[in-house]
Amino acid sequence: MNLYFDAINGSPGALDADLTAGIFDKATNRQVASLVLPLVTNAFVNYSNPACAVGSLSTRQLLYRSTIQLPAGTYNGAQGYYVAVERCCRNFAIGNISQPGAAAQTFYLEFPAVVRNGQPFRDSTPRIFPPLADYACVGELFYYDFAGQDPDGDSLVYDMVTPLNGHANTASSKPAPQPAPYAPIIWQPGYSATNQILGTPALTIGARSGRLSVRPSRVGLFVFGVRCQEYRKGVKIGETRRDFQLQVLVCPQNRPPSVVALPGTTGKTIYRPGLDTLRLTPPGSRCLRLRFTDPDASSQLTLSLHSVNYTGTLPAFTTTTTGMVHSAGQPDTLVATLCFPDCLDTKGQVNYLDVIVADNGCSLPKRDTVRVAILAVPTPNGLPTLTSTAGPTLPLHVRPGQTLAFDLLATDPDADPITYALSGTNGFAPAAVGATLVAQAQTGTRRPARFSWPVT
Repeated sequence: MNLYFDAINGSPGALDADLTAGIFDKATNRQVASLVLPLVTNAFVNYSNPACAVGSLSTRQLLYRSTIQLPAGTYNGAQGYYVAVERCCRNFAIGNISQPGAAAQTFYLEFPAVVRNGQPFRDSTPRIFPPLADYACVGELFYYDFAGQDPDGDSLVYDMVTPLNGHANTASSKPAPQPAPYAPIIWQPGYSATNQILGTPALTIGARSGRLSVRPSRVGLFVFGVRCQEYRKGVKIGETRRDFQLQVLVCPQNRPPSVVALPGTTGKTIYRPGLDTLRLTPPGSRCLRLRFTDPDASSQLTLSLHSVNYTGTLPAFTTTTTGMVHSAGQPDTLVATLCFPDCLDTKGQVNYLDVIVADNGCSLPKRDTVRVAILAVPTPNGLPTLTSTAGPTLPLHVRPGQTLAFDLLATDPDADPITYALSGTNGFAPAAVGATLVAQAQTGTRRPARFSWPVT
């Protein structure tokens, strides 16, 4: 179990050497087992951008782990099972729940029976909820990817839920395992499961994407709850609930960067997203220039690509994709060139590719995106030819002690890169008898080579 500990506001005495988990039958709430989880890892969580570190936020990741066997004779209940760990108390500085210093928390997970219809039923809990160590800035959009991965390919659905308080309290901070129901925390006025951090928008999570976003309207430290439900063939088989903290600060202004695209390698015509289509047809240019900048001083900018429905080999930047602007000795605007492969063929369908520029602002980078619509026809590919000085009479005749040698010349009408390969037929392995083929450097459309075989 991963527990994220507030190293600033958390009490050192609340850092436990172990925790106790109770396992219960969902159908009856009967306790099936209890398990002591020793602390095996205690490490600080890194910021997404270490340069944005602030002294008021520091998070530790505590990993509690143990091993348990789940025998089929015990874990066969049709409704499955749940695991709970309870602990009191939360940070006194939390601003959106009532009496946070006396409020407890319950870590909760559901899993299915290990047999179904008489057959083994294998399921792995999805790997979800990466550590949240970043802060948000009041009035600025904050986003974080909570999406998980399921080793079994099960579907994951996310939603916001009220954190659980459970049975723990200030008098009994680590109670013995107790079954559900687990009482929820009490929200401060104005807050709720759908309004856990106030803002425009308030805190939300994408049901399928797991992307968390909020534009907070108040500073402070806020707790929120997220649930991930696991489905297989339309049937729910598991659930994980976790609580997190997010600190909202007043931050220095960070204005967003901008990027524009210009088709071709020359010209000043700007590509208009939503209106224009980049048409890649021979013999025209298959490149796109990108001009990107940022109004803030000493901004480090980075370009990246994201496929929307682009199916071919991603284009390649032929120039640098990072740089600083509005700094001593640095330009105000950077220019990069993006070139699409000659073989790209969209088969008459429009492909979309996002070109994204991001700055290095705090707490998270700001971005600008140009969505490029592409129609591409591949460049014609002429067949290469190969000639040699061997012959003219074939087959060639050579005696032991002699060396068979001749020159080859490969020509490609499109000046594409030429590669030689040497192989035999009917079990003949040229390399095993000392035969070699040495290619020289290609010049334009031509690449010569020399074959040599000392016959023994």
